[in-house]
Amino acid sequence: MSMVMINPLKTCAVTGHRTLYKDFDRDKLKNVFLKLIEQKINTFLVGMAIGFDTECFKVLEEIRKEKEIYIIGCIPCKNQDYKFNLSQKKEYERLKKEADDLILVSENYSTYCMQKRNRFMVDNCFVLVSYLRKNTGGTFYTVKYAEKVGIPIINI
Repeated sequence: MSMVMINPLKTCAVTGHRTLYKDFDRDKLKNVFLKLIEQKINTFLVGMAIGFDTECFKVLEEIRKEKEIYIIGCIPCKNQDYKFNLSQKKEYERLKKEADDLILVSENYSTYCMQKRNRFMVDNCFVLVSYLRKNTGGTFYTVKYAEKVGIPIINI
């Protein structure tokens, strides 16, 4: 389990699609994170997937050079990267090394391990930053779950 104590009142989780569309705005994402940090958010839960999660991690790495924040990688299962291509696997390994901590939600892959990881992140955060563009899939489910349990959502 995590070495960093997660205080949900100071924690932001992220969720988003693997595919980033032309409307994705990295500067907007960075500004949202900086505003949350001004509001005493200091811990960020990242699902370690390709796409939005990876971009969030990279933006948070930049911010961490100047602000005291923690990036916690929430890994759904040990072999999360089994479908990643070689360059994605290399980046995934780099991000795991750069994370302040890693949380392994499930030992083995199952049809529900991604959902379990997403619920864990929502259940341990004060705010959810999302990149939601379609009404299907894990990001849609995660945003709907956050709405159901009353977590504020900032959609980029």
